[in-house]
Amino acid sequence: QVQLTESGGGSVQAGGSLALSCKYTYEMRCIGWVRQVPGQEREDVARFHTVVDRTYYADFVRGRFTISLDNAKKTVYLQMNNLQPGDTAMYYCAAGDTCGSFDYWGQGTQVTVSS
Repeated sequence: QVQLTESGGGSVQAGGSLALSCKYTYEMRCIGWVRQVPGQEREDVARFHTVVDRTYYADFVRGRFTISLDNAKKTVYLQMNNLQPGDTAMYYCAAGDTCGSFDYWGQGTQVTVSS
């Protein structure tokens, strides 16, 4: 049974940092973060391919966000630096058997960045 639980969201001023955590009950081949603003399409943020230990980043976060995985703690992290107002969204932890699509989703954690 796969369950994903996010935490670490909050409010921060532009240029600040936040660290998100996602605790999982079972390691999937791909786990990552997706964000969404109400009324807009979901955006892939970052993914971690556990089979080959490879990371993938969206262009708009590359150089600012870092995804990492701690197998011992069964937790995936998203360190977000130099946050900008455009990063404001609900951030979801998601996982699946491939990085082509996600089958399991957390409930989300809100990130708000003010100018």
